Amino acid sequence: MHRPSWTIVISGIFMGYIVHSLYSISFLFVAPSCVKHEPCMKSYLHHEPKLQLHFFISPMSDPIPNETEHVYSTQEFNYTKQQSLPVSLKIPAKTRQNGTLFLHIIIVPDSQNRDYSFIKLKMDPYVVYTRIKLTQFIVPEAEVFNLLGEKMKITKKTALKQIKPQTISHLRSQVTFTMITDISELPHREIPAVLFPNLRLIHDNMFLPIINYDFLHTRHKDLVKITSDSYLMNVTIEYTPISIGYLRLMYQVKASIEAMKTLGFSDSDIDDAKGIFADTNIYLLISTIFIASMHMMFDFLAFKNDINFWRSKGSFEGLSVSTIVWRAFSQTIIFFYLINEGTSLLILIPSGISTLIEFWKMKKVLRLEIVRYNGIIPKLKLQKNKEIDSEETKTRKYDSESLYYLMYLLYPLIIAGAIYSLIYQPHKSWYSWCINSLVNGVYAFGFLFMLPQLFVNYKLKSVAHLPWRAFMYKAFNTFIDDVFAFIITMPVAHRVACFRDDAIFLVYLYQRWLYPVDKSRRDTITITEEVGASVIENKTSLKKLD
Repeated sequence: MHRPSWTIVISGIFMGYIVHSLYSISFLFVAPSCVKHEPCMKSYLHHEPKLQLHFFISPMSDPIPNETEHVYSTQEFNYTKQQSLPVSLKIPAKTRQNGTLFLHIIIVPDSQNRDYSFIKLKMDPYVVYTRIKLTQFIVPEAEVFNLLGEKMKITKKTALKQIKPQTISHLRSQVTFTMITDISELPHREIPAVLFPNLRLIHDNMFLPIINYDFLHTRHKDLVKITSDSYLMNVTIEYTPISIGYLRLMYQVKASIEAMKTLGFSDSDIDDAKGIFADTNIYLLISTIFIASMHMMFDFLAFKNDINFWRSKGSFEGLSVSTIVWRAFSQTIIFFYLINEGTSLLILIPSGISTLIEFWKMKKVLRLEIVRYNGIIPKLKLQKNKEIDSEETKTRKYDSESLYYLMYLLYPLIIAGAIYSLIYQPHKSWYSWCINSLVNGVYAFGFLFMLPQLFVNYKLKSVAHLPWRAFMYKAFNTFIDDVFAFIITMPVAHRVACFRDDAIFLVYLYQRWLYPVDKSRRDTITITEEVGASVIENKTSLKKLD
């Protein structure tokens, strides 16, 4: 009986785990219901009361009365509809001196005879209160300048800042608070854990409205630097009625983010993760998680099959050496560019793994080996004892022919682009200009280096030498990347390259259809990696029988 491979078993377990996780997420949106003859709590919103909304700000989290400042009030707060409330804040002196600022949100029942001071409102027995930190300390982005313009004067103070960047207080220009409006009752025995911190009971077994700060909608792009001259700044306060399922999901994401921080993920990576969950419904969310899981599995399968193909490769007939060397070079440039741009680890880690694999393939196709002289200094040495057969010599001839004409087109374009970028575009440093110039050449004209392989395929009238199983996994991931290009934060050039790769794979698929594999040919030793894999499996099974 043929046993499934470890790849199929692991993939099946992974898929089962993903399906179970998505099934568990769907249960978060099911609110507990009361059962007859069981104690049950009623919501204060059940009778549709009239509510007032008040905003105060202060430089401290627990301010004294003279530190608070009234910002906004409404006597008729419609909590059933989403609202956007733009306000102008007078920034206190403590906040302008690289300090903090807090927003205090107070919701109370409508009343004619009421003192609207901060202390009196908080003393109301029916008050609903939450506090949001409006500031965040981050290292400001590095300034860009024209490298050929006036040189920056680097003083001792500036040099110290470059060595040890100082965190600066930034204001959240947009914040969101929420209220649960979909539950009218709660059973005593099945109160969700996320409600305990904000659940307040009053008379007649009734609980007050539950409001929370929605941290998922606070993004890095909304942060504005606070300077000593920032006396008046604008903030948009969003209100959104939510379900108990969204609140549960928000706390689950919060726990995952805390785990990400312990693993060393940066604020940029966390911001990208928050963006996946913000502004999405449950169906789109489940679809996004499923697509991301498929992307991860296809990445693993593509890496595995690519390594298996090249590990068992002895002859490089039909494979373009220049294309392989170019892939290693371009992947390295892209990797350093993504690091320079502070790209999310969700993009950086797969790019780093791809770079290592491309270098390993280049070492194999160039027949290089690492030797140590005196047992200390490692050096690369060409293995001359391996002969190149006639078919591989023919392949390298076609490869060199296509590359000869390609250089006349590629070099002038890259040099012209680098000169234009140097004269007209600002950069952080000379290193940043070099990386950007190289990566622009890779992204804009890198697809031209796919032409040598296409030219070799055309001359040989065959595509049997290509790792088609790994190619197909990469093709699936390329189309998935098109979806993530609009979800995950990445440089614009990298986003455009995702769509460019679609065209490249379509051309390869056209050649696959144009030059079908003839498995009856005696000279096609490497028709498909599947054939080689089946031979190895048969030999292994025969040995076990012996």
